[in-house]
Amino acid sequence: MINTRKSAVLLSGGALAAAVLMGTAGVASAAPAGAGAPVAAAATDSGWYCGWEEGTPYTDRGDRGDKVREVQCLLRDVWHFDIGKYGVDGDFGKATEDAVKAFQRSRGLAADGKVGPNTWRKLRGQ
Repeated sequence: MINTRKSAVLLSGGALAAAVLMGTAGVASAAPAGAGAPVAAAATDSGWYCGWEEGTPYTDRGDRGDKVREVQCLLRDVWHFDIGKYGVDGDFGKATEDAVKAFQRSRGLAADGKVGPNTWRKLRGQ
């Protein structure tokens, strides 16, 4: 796994697939430099994980915190959805809701913008 303290590298496309097959994962910064350690988007036995939230708590617009950061990181760094100009900020606003809805539509889920058990499974790649 590639990892630095102040920055991180996002592997995409073929590079990400190759990294997963080799047992490594792309590393993506889920926090701006100086705002905490970068968080890796890593494939685990239980699916994709960014390091913010291991569980699958219900979350939707208006929520804040690590569960939202996990959703935002997975949407942006694993699935390449646009989560807005503020990035992984832990604030479930309109841009995050729009990204969740687009993700849900792309996976055949009801596009309600709410992250419950079914959406978590798909976000985690399960």
